Amino acid sequence: MCRILGSFAAGADRPEPAQLAAVSARQRHGGPDEHQVLSGPGWSLGCDRLAVTDPRGGQQPYRLPHLPGVLAVLNGEIYNHAELRRTLAARGHRFPDRCDGTLLPALYAEYGPAFAEHLDGMFAVALLDLRPGSTGLVLAVDDMGMKPLHLHHDPYDGSTRFASEIPALLAFEGVRISPREDALDTVLATRTSFSAHTALDGVDVLPPGATAVVRPGAAPVVRRRVPHRAAPLGDTQDVLRHEVRRLARAEVPVCAVTSGGLDSGLVTALAAEQARETDAPPLHTFHLTYRGRWPGSEAAHARSVARRGRTVHHEVAVDPDELGSLLTRTVRHLGQPNADPITLSTYALFRAVRQNGFTVALAGDGADELFGGYDRMRAALAAGPTWAAAYTDALSAAPRLLREHLYTAQYRAFIADTGSAADRIEQELRSAEAAGADRLTAISAFETRWRLPAYHLRRLDHLSMAWAVEARLPFCQPSVVAHARSLPVAARTGKRALYEAGRELLPASVLNRPKQPFTLPVEAMLAPGGPLLDLVRELLSPARLVLGGKIRADRAAKLLARHLERPTPQAALTLWSLAVHELWTEVVQGMRIPVGCAA
Repeated sequence: MCRILGSFAAGADRPEPAQLAAVSARQRHGGPDEHQVLSGPGWSLGCDRLAVTDPRGGQQPYRLPHLPGVLAVLNGEIYNHAELRRTLAARGHRFPDRCDGTLLPALYAEYGPAFAEHLDGMFAVALLDLRPGSTGLVLAVDDMGMKPLHLHHDPYDGSTRFASEIPALLAFEGVRISPREDALDTVLATRTSFSAHTALDGVDVLPPGATAVVRPGAAPVVRRRVPHRAAPLGDTQDVLRHEVRRLARAEVPVCAVTSGGLDSGLVTALAAEQARETDAPPLHTFHLTYRGRWPGSEAAHARSVARRGRTVHHEVAVDPDELGSLLTRTVRHLGQPNADPITLSTYALFRAVRQNGFTVALAGDGADELFGGYDRMRAALAAGPTWAAAYTDALSAAPRLLREHLYTAQYRAFIADTGSAADRIEQELRSAEAAGADRLTAISAFETRWRLPAYHLRRLDHLSMAWAVEARLPFCQPSVVAHARSLPVAARTGKRALYEAGRELLPASVLNRPKQPFTLPVEAMLAPGGPLLDLVRELLSPARLVLGGKIRADRAAKLLARHLERPTPQAALTLWSLAVHELWTEVVQGMRIPVGCAA
């Protein structure tokens, strides 16, 4: 698990070492163990390494003596590397160590740009081919988008630059900062940027399951690969058990994130089961809460899961007075606005994981998307012809009528003319249904292809790696994905298959409780006297909003006043999302932050 970076520009000079050092420094929090950047005329390739597999080997960029001119860097884990190594060794390739990424130059030599079709894992790979006659750059990410890769192509000089994180990418000379005009509407309508876009013009993210090939002077050519296929393994519990056990193996300390819900509870129970059966030390589990009395606490449920699994449980209590600082840090790490208050909880949780000596953490993300767990999914299945519009509105931080009420006349006209991200999502869902997909399949396809990677996985990647922790996701593995998609609609509605799998593994109190997201109790924290109220009030001051020209300051003030009189979840989330966007616009203007800024 690492942070990677690089550039490719035909005919250009060698990149300045100071510039490459600045790019590397901005994402070094995710790779504190080793730093290496190679460069030559018109190219650079670098890595900040978090040593997980073969910690003493695996120096990046990867190079093999018998393949001069082929260089590779890897962010992530290749779980089938031992099998691939045997196959490549049989074809005459030799490797200096056991690191999973060492085989990448050989895999490319055998299969060319199709090399990523043979990888099973979570990964973002960059490979430079500097051999005469085949010069080019190849970028690839895993099927689910667990490891993001951000890129910028300059059409004027033909250069392409990439990095694991947006702030690092912006440290390259020539990458200009230009916030998208529709970024505010996107945040309010969908909570974060979807598809290949980010909130910045000119900065894209490689779509899940995609490979990009860059030839000298040309723009990246992006294509989606055939998804990695996994053989059937049995029922839901068997499939999940196999993946948890596979991902729980590491050469560094492994723990589990336990929210108190079904998804993380299943992962925790199966990882704890493996530890007992192999006479390994007890599994450590981590749960985050906030000091004081706040509604929606899941601490008791998390303790119940930990007792059942006989884990060493860590209940991490964050001081609410720290939330303002946490918000600034999470916005900076993400590089673009994400309206979910869970970002603060995620950042603080992985800080505790790292401070307690763990490098790998198992998590339960992806289950709701694959097994129909969201309330909006069940509502869509029971709705009439307008289901797609209602479903899309359920994704929002502020429903359509509210956000249009808050917009200035000019901004409302702009969105009406260019179209909202919500309109595009609704059209995609309607098109899938018109093409013959059943409603749940259409929804799940959208959720897994676009929303899961953009909204959850990028957040998880950036905020875990902010503390040099590798988050591993059993539900996002190919065998679990294939198994979920093979189930009948009834079994993947309301996570019925997962409840059945958890019947023997989890306490009844966890199985019978209502679904609740792991997040920040933002409604209570924005109430009168709440720890976030002054920060949000400052970010939504009339002077700021008038300067921005997109939100009517008087209507934002009335929304805040009504919320203070009678707090509601909808008003709190809308106010929070507006504040996050305002803070992001401030942060992005100063994105050329001093090198070495602390996490």
